[in-house]
Amino acid sequence: MTNLYLKRGKEESLRRFHPWVFSGAIHHIEGDIEEGSLVRVLTSDGQFVAVGQWQIGSIAVRVLTFSDVAIDDAYWASRLAAALEVRKSIGVAGQEDNDTYRLVHGEGDNLPGLIIDMYGRTAVMQAHSVGMHLCRLEIARALKQVMGDMLDNVYYKSETTLPYKAGLEQENGFLLGNTADNVATENGLKFHIDWLKGQKTGFFVDQRDNRSLLEHYSKGRSVLNMFCYTGGFSVYAMRGGARLVHSVDSSAKAVDLVNANIALNFPGDTRHAAYADDAFKYLDKMGDQYDLIILDPPAFAKHKDALRNALKGYTRINYKAFEKIQPGGILFTFSCSQAVNKDQFRMAVFTAAAQAKRKVRILHQLHQPADHPINIYHPEGEYLKGLVLYVE
Repeated sequence: MTNLYLKRGKEESLRRFHPWVFSGAIHHIEGDIEEGSLVRVLTSDGQFVAVGQWQIGSIAVRVLTFSDVAIDDAYWASRLAAALEVRKSIGVAGQEDNDTYRLVHGEGDNLPGLIIDMYGRTAVMQAHSVGMHLCRLEIARALKQVMGDMLDNVYYKSETTLPYKAGLEQENGFLLGNTADNVATENGLKFHIDWLKGQKTGFFVDQRDNRSLLEHYSKGRSVLNMFCYTGGFSVYAMRGGARLVHSVDSSAKAVDLVNANIALNFPGDTRHAAYADDAFKYLDKMGDQYDLIILDPPAFAKHKDALRNALKGYTRINYKAFEKIQPGGILFTFSCSQAVNKDQFRMAVFTAAAQAKRKVRILHQLHQPADHPINIYHPEGEYLKGLVLYVE
């Protein structure tokens, strides 16, 4: 394992257990090193600080452990077992009516650069760093060891998440097992999971708790699910007793997926319709028939340079919703942009409400669920923000 020496005083954030080493903090590395390799991080005078994976870029090391231990099969099994125990303790793993949950959430589970979502007996693994990519087979083996008969298949889906400059030419595919059965259960509802070509790992697991809350508010309401993707909110609204549910997404494939998921749970139910259309165009031309609207757009800002335009986008789309929603309506509005903090998002929504001249109350402030934990030493892991608003 290669030794990496920090500049004097640059170990302070690591002493506070922050899991990243930035390139500007590095004094020198002994010998040659390949991207993804393990490094021992040392202070300027040679004291041990951490072990992590080296990568090219601003974040130069992602820390795996602050103990001087080997990163071997026992290490991977230990970390994955700890992650599974958390999911069992919060009641999302090992449940008859729910086999859809996030098992590993990067830094939140002290495994930076690694995402694992469970869909039934299939795990979908996603690497966001070269180091995790290089360890994918060891991780898959350890995952089977830890999960036992809860797991049959591991699908690796990292074509679009690995650093493109690494030139890995990675192809998605099964590391363990193989299956065409892509139906998983979330809180008693069935969903087709498109882990082959879908966004993220095939489903937005992070909105599970918020979908349950929406179900509570849906009875007798006319619901618009904007940016519907696979229709998670739409399916919950249907079970909640909505009078009608309209799902809108710019992707025709997403519309096919939401229709398939509605048919899977509510065959022949005529309360639902789906439309492939641009969100802003649909909001412009729609009437005032909706009294429950969900705005769950893709990330408007993937980095801080795009922040200003992102905030304008959030203001604009929320203004459209405030303008059209019926009096007494409820708006669920979200941002999954990590570059946008809670205060900035709330200000964008407040600005939209003021522009629309509507009286608005906050009913709930929403965030990511417990199976997407935030490492207390890594506040950057808090990315999902949401508000439930009552609009007079």
